[in-house]
Amino acid sequence: MPRVVVARDYGEADVLDVVEVPATPIGTGEARVRIMAAGVNPIDWKQYAPAFYGGDRGRLPLRLGSEAAGVVVEAAYGAAGPAGPVRVGDEVIVFSVGGAYASEVTVSAAALLPKPPEMTWEQAASLMLAGTTAMHAVVASRLRKGETLLVHAAAGGVGQMLCQIAAAWDVKVIGTARERDHEMLRGWGVEAVTFGDGLADRVRAAAPGGVDAAIDLVGTREAIEVSTGCLRDSNRLLSTVHNDVTSDLGVRVIGGTGPDHGSDIRMAARLDLVALVERGQLQVSVTQTFALDEVADAHRKSRSGSAQGKLVLLS
Repeated sequence: MPRVVVARDYGEADVLDVVEVPATPIGTGEARVRIMAAGVNPIDWKQYAPAFYGGDRGRLPLRLGSEAAGVVVEAAYGAAGPAGPVRVGDEVIVFSVGGAYASEVTVSAAALLPKPPEMTWEQAASLMLAGTTAMHAVVASRLRKGETLLVHAAAGGVGQMLCQIAAAWDVKVIGTARERDHEMLRGWGVEAVTFGDGLADRVRAAAPGGVDAAIDLVGTREAIEVSTGCLRDSNRLLSTVHNDVTSDLGVRVIGGTGPDHGSDIRMAARLDLVALVERGQLQVSVTQTFALDEVADAHRKSRSGSAQGKLVLLS
């Protein structure tokens, strides 16, 4: 039987279990995928954190994970994904689904994208959630070739994707990050600056004429105020962070369950992300892998905020 990760209760990572469940028969338009790797994202541990979801016990037990990569082992007649027919033996990216932390999933073929052969399983499993968020931010910012973009938290999971996508669009990127991450960012053509005291001066030195757009991925008052002071047009500031700071300062926030959730943009971006990888314009950085039974350790690492790149579960 397939092995899956569930949160049996709300709380810390010790509420996670790996259990066996009966295999789900495939239906019309569906496929069964043997999971090789699953991406770990903050939204996964937030699902069972009472501070985020209020502890509604009717949701328990929770199956976790929204992105993965694997091999199709069974496909219904006529099953087709965004790139065309899905067949047994296809190597695929699975997104967006529920319960991706598993040894096997049964999903709509509409959730299956071709895995670029140049990507490892770990990279493929980590492409879509951060990548579609980044693409949504780029589109919502109305970026045009030759413009200058300021990205806060440029070295994070979404930030890395965003910087590379913007560079592929011929946009100049100034990215805030810790000193240790500057070399990585410079490798993608980003002008890296250290956040903290004096950030506004450093951004102005990098862009004396100001910046055309700013994307906040961290949700701090510093990021918002520096952006506002450097923007040529204050209407071109947005954030992906829903918190008291962005709310109090009236920042446009995208994603989540708000009015600008961008679901259509994100789903449409999936094949664009695959194409960017195939053209060598987008890379996924994986920091550490964990066995499925080590999921609690993976979530502790994610919650610590110490990972430079993506964390991945191997089935």
